[in-house]
Amino acid sequence: MASLSLTQQQKLQTKLTPAQLQVIRMLELPTVELQQRIVEELQQNPVLEEGPDPEELERERLEHEDEDDEAYGELEDSYREAEQDRRDYDAADDDYEPILYSNNGGYEADAGSREIPYGGDSLIDYLKSQVYLTKMTKPQRHIAKWVLGNIDEDGYLRRTTEQLVDDLAFQEGLSVSDEQMADIVRQIKEFDPPGIASATLQECLLTQLDQKEQTESVQHAKIILTRGFKAFSKRNYDKLMQQLGMDEETFRAAVNEITRLNQSPTNAFEANAMDSSRSAIIPDFEVTQQDGKLRVSLLTGDLPEIHVSEDYKLMLDQMKDQLQHSRDKQRDREAMSFIRTNISQASLFIDAIRQRNITLLQTIRAIAKYQEDFFLEGDESLIRPMGLQDIAQEVGVDVSTISRACNNKYVQTDFGVLPLKFFFSEMMLNTEGEEVSTRAIKGLMRQLVDEEDKTSPLSDDQLVEQLRQHGYNVARRTVAKYRDMLDIPVARLRRKI
Repeated sequence: MASLSLTQQQKLQTKLTPAQLQVIRMLELPTVELQQRIVEELQQNPVLEEGPDPEELERERLEHEDEDDEAYGELEDSYREAEQDRRDYDAADDDYEPILYSNNGGYEADAGSREIPYGGDSLIDYLKSQVYLTKMTKPQRHIAKWVLGNIDEDGYLRRTTEQLVDDLAFQEGLSVSDEQMADIVRQIKEFDPPGIASATLQECLLTQLDQKEQTESVQHAKIILTRGFKAFSKRNYDKLMQQLGMDEETFRAAVNEITRLNQSPTNAFEANAMDSSRSAIIPDFEVTQQDGKLRVSLLTGDLPEIHVSEDYKLMLDQMKDQLQHSRDKQRDREAMSFIRTNISQASLFIDAIRQRNITLLQTIRAIAKYQEDFFLEGDESLIRPMGLQDIAQEVGVDVSTISRACNNKYVQTDFGVLPLKFFFSEMMLNTEGEEVSTRAIKGLMRQLVDEEDKTSPLSDDQLVEQLRQHGYNVARRTVAKYRDMLDIPVARLRRKI
């Protein structure tokens, strides 16, 4: 007979406070979504009011008074010495240059509200809009939008159902079964662009083929990916043709269907976005140059100012004083609890926005410092190898914080509007031992392919040799990997007769 026993176990467990969770959620929001979130909170929380904080205005007024008194004394001394000195002082004050980095929304009056055409909605916005086209319940829609936040920059959902269930419980405090989560993920995988939220490249490609007209070549392509994906990925075409019993013409037609697919679901979205003018991207940052120096701004021009209502604070103080004389103490306690809870939530909300802005400003400063040459010249080859870890160390935060800060954020530069992820790339060493960005190698590969003789295109081995002549020692498998990332077919499929 089994016996019951009581054991004590000590274990470390990290739990985020409500304030930390609030900051994390705010950090992920682009400026446009934050604006919507503030509007929603203003509607839900009665103690939250729009407009400048009266307490801060009063502090600023007192500070300005002190500054004015001090400035007046200096000017009075200066006037006694000479009238010309006073004029020089005024002139110098008028020509005062702002500091190198600022967070006041930019040095132009309308910098924060400027809209920059950039092709369309962000991918996450586009995916979230499709959530409402499903038959999901409201709680399911909330979970689905949370799941969308786990999709990586290539459009893949690489976390298992079990991991998503655990993360949801930890981050959101919501409990769902593995089956419920799997059903939500299944519905997301039916969203556009085809292949979104796939766990593997094989699944991504097969999903795209499923949504195409089922011609003979498409069906053969599905057979290749289903029964011979490993051999296909290694380009063992002769062996694969023999294994599947396909002749060369049939096999080539099927491979041609596969090479037209997007290995990254985001490629299809970005291609459509560049051809679309249905909306505008509002940058979250601005990095420009003036007199050879970078000016970095966090653009918050359209965000409403919010503060905790002074009337509710006063009401709470009065209710505390009158509670002992109240005829219905239970009712008054409940009213006080309601006001106190809403004040606390409003304060957390305001602090989270303030912390978000500080973290975002620190992040863009670090990126601008790291990629200063690009921001000054606009030459993509000047982009230094930079990973999330580099910026995390510079800012002094966790890598996950930088990942959230850069997710779906855009920066206005002198050379156009760019996503922050544009500035991140891996690092390699050239033949001289210098660090170079893999972006530069990919750019050179693209150039070599564009300029090749199409009747005799460069093989991967020839590309390796060409790159070596330019100072890049790259392995053949790396060339093949970069070629796939650039959506460049193999030499045989690039040949034109």
